[in-house]
Amino acid sequence: MTEYAKFQPWLDWLDPRYDQTLERLKNWSAINSGTANTDGLEKMADVILPAFAELEAETGIIDLPDGTAVSPGGDVVPVRYGKVLHFSKRPQAPVRALLCIHYDTVFGPESPFQSPRLIDDTTLNGPGVADAKGGILTILNALTALERSPFASGIGWDVILNPDEETGSAGSAPILAERARAADFGMIFEPALADGTLAGARKGSGNFSVRIKGKAAHAGREFYAGRSAIVAAARCVTALDALNGKTGDATFNIGKIDGGGPVNVVPDTAIVRFNVRVATHDERHRAEASIAAIIDQLNSMDGITADLHGSFGRAPKEMAGKTKALFEWVRDIGGDLNLDIAWKATGGCCDGNNLAEAGLPNIDTLGVRGGLIHSDQEFVKLDSLIERAKLSALILMKAGAGELPASFLKTEI
Repeated sequence: MTEYAKFQPWLDWLDPRYDQTLERLKNWSAINSGTANTDGLEKMADVILPAFAELEAETGIIDLPDGTAVSPGGDVVPVRYGKVLHFSKRPQAPVRALLCIHYDTVFGPESPFQSPRLIDDTTLNGPGVADAKGGILTILNALTALERSPFASGIGWDVILNPDEETGSAGSAPILAERARAADFGMIFEPALADGTLAGARKGSGNFSVRIKGKAAHAGREFYAGRSAIVAAARCVTALDALNGKTGDATFNIGKIDGGGPVNVVPDTAIVRFNVRVATHDERHRAEASIAAIIDQLNSMDGITADLHGSFGRAPKEMAGKTKALFEWVRDIGGDLNLDIAWKATGGCCDGNNLAEAGLPNIDTLGVRGGLIHSDQEFVKLDSLIERAKLSALILMKAGAGELPASFLKTEI
């Protein structure tokens, strides 16, 4: 028997699950689970839980505390999150894997993009088909194959399905970090590119809001008694934009400005919302210092106060150390399945950044192959539904068989 042949019966077992997987994906795609749609997230959880019951794992449902956000009117308001679904098996096993993906999606119930449709025999279009309900099903299929195999006893696993990844995982980040510290390696099921390419190094990301307060006044009678928050916001915007190209590869994107009202009133409130992407930890520190300096400049303006909300929710994920070694190990495993595993850096980020910051080497695009995510053209390549489940099942079985390099066991990146 060849080395690969001992795993093959349980990989072949996955082939007949294609029809069930496709039907589930269609049904799940039709459930709106936009991050802010907590009712839709409840409905999604209600179909995930019985599907995962097949694994006979310990199951937990974790309520997340409310977060906060700055409203268009400048008030700090609560933000509701959904629930984290946690499945766990064999926590005392010699090898521990953490499998994660989100069950929230980008589009809310107000969007016309609500239902899946077959583009052709090879491609399904629909909300979440790739990002990331296809990934949830990849986890389910891979673990089901593992649990039927004789290699399951050698590996314990946790699954975290979170409801807030599309907005930065602010609520679930502490849970991800806690579980990461207990694992030896991480597997996240964001979609790969349509050709199978994985995401390698990832930029870190921070979402920020600058709340600016001035003084309202009648634009005709008392113009000079007023202090325009919008004028201060304009200075904030130009100062932030001027940082582009001066802080390494960091980018500062001003995404939205709120404020003002009738044009005969000097506006007393404005909010500048922006995103920052950084390639390294040094760029992050430099960006934070530059933003703080801009806030200080705003507060030095007569009659203006400014405060900063938000933070870097995702640290950069650099391709080095144990992370690079994990990619190389998985590339070799892909060869057993005649898959060419390649990767490239991206400016996008995901929960893989969080796991890396917690010290866990991980690959974060082990989900289905697809593309055009975050648009109404999102698609999944249907032949990847079982293909990617086999890849992850083989990773898990090899780890359970003692083939995970010893350097990964309870080590940091």
